[in-house]
Amino acid sequence: MVQIPIKLPGDAGKPQEWAMIELQGTLETRHPVPFSGRFIGDLHFTHKDVPVLIIGHHILYGKLVSLEKPYGILVKDRQADTAHASYTITAIIRKKLLFKNRPKPIIANVPKKL
Repeated sequence: MVQIPIKLPGDAGKPQEWAMIELQGTLETRHPVPFSGRFIGDLHFTHKDVPVLIIGHHILYGKLVSLEKPYGILVKDRQADTAHASYTITAIIRKKLLFKNRPKPIIANVPKKL
């Protein structure tokens, strides 16, 4: 076990609450480009708080799940030397949005020509 000094943020008193998204499978693009900093899709919630993720021409329905153990998002303090590193808690993740079903294609309703 290693002890790491951790500080809570001073101005707000409580760290932010974040949620994470879990997808089953992989995301693929036509061109192999990294996803970092790129728009992936739209996240919406229905009136019954069901998460809906729209990626391209596909729609995924998910559910909100509480984690057994929360995750902490830590940021290493820059002033700390390598021998005595300290961290500040930026956010805590207590819930995740789980999308485990296969995506459904979005098909536009196009009227037939007579």
